[in-house]
Amino acid sequence: MFDQSSPATRLPNGVGVSYKPQHFNDLRDAPGPVSWIEVHAENYMGDGGRPHAQLRALADDFALSVHGVGLSIGGETPLDTDHLARLRTLLDRTSPASFSEHLAWSTHGAEFLNDLLPLPYTDATLTRVADHIAQVQDTLGRQMLLENPSSYLAFAESTYSETDFLAALVHKTGCGLLLDVNNVFVSSTNLNLSPQAYIDAYPLEAVGEIHVGGHDEDHDDHGAPLLIDSHGAAVVDPVWALLDYTLARSGPKPVLVEWDTDVPDWPVLRDEADRAAAALAQVMAN
Repeated sequence: MFDQSSPATRLPNGVGVSYKPQHFNDLRDAPGPVSWIEVHAENYMGDGGRPHAQLRALADDFALSVHGVGLSIGGETPLDTDHLARLRTLLDRTSPASFSEHLAWSTHGAEFLNDLLPLPYTDATLTRVADHIAQVQDTLGRQMLLENPSSYLAFAESTYSETDFLAALVHKTGCGLLLDVNNVFVSSTNLNLSPQAYIDAYPLEAVGEIHVGGHDEDHDDHGAPLLIDSHGAAVVDPVWALLDYTLARSGPKPVLVEWDTDVPDWPVLRDEADRAAAALAQVMAN
């Protein structure tokens, strides 16, 4: 069973990167500021082989964060207990410093949708999501972090702001939060909101991990900017500035650079990690 007195994360207040096997030797030989790595849970649910061997080889030098993308925490149907069991096996095997999932849904009946879809923020949704979080934490025997989504529309039926909804989930379940600063910037641009006001309202005391990443730029049918969360490009300057703003308010936190598609050579990703390290150094010096 989940013990609410346990910490949400044991990650260092340093820089992490999304781990990709092509960077295995680079991480061992020239990690730069990187002190932890993140993997997607669903890529490591096999019984063994090279993926697990590489994680074991990196375990002496890097803390591990496991990030789930397949639980459908916000779905209307019950959680997949077989998936939860595989997840428990993975976490028992790797003993990560942190585990996180998304405030989103990706299932409809027996169908799995290859996307992370948004939710209306209502009392009914709050009860359902809180029940699912409690089930996850009790099954895994650990606290989980919940990530804020990228949004492309707002639901008319929502009765909570996103930040109030997340704060209520923390209060009801004892979960922690994963603050994705790029998602904040994407959502705020798409919905014509202030990203700084979002950070001001966010329950930063519950944050166990911060993410930054890249996004794609497009325009909607009316010519307004439309940002798409892609994890496939360098972090843009306004997102770096929002990270600086966030850390100035929260203090040092573990910061991850996410780059999951069109993955670059290591020197490019290491440059992004250096920029994140500079943001952390600045707040630590103040």
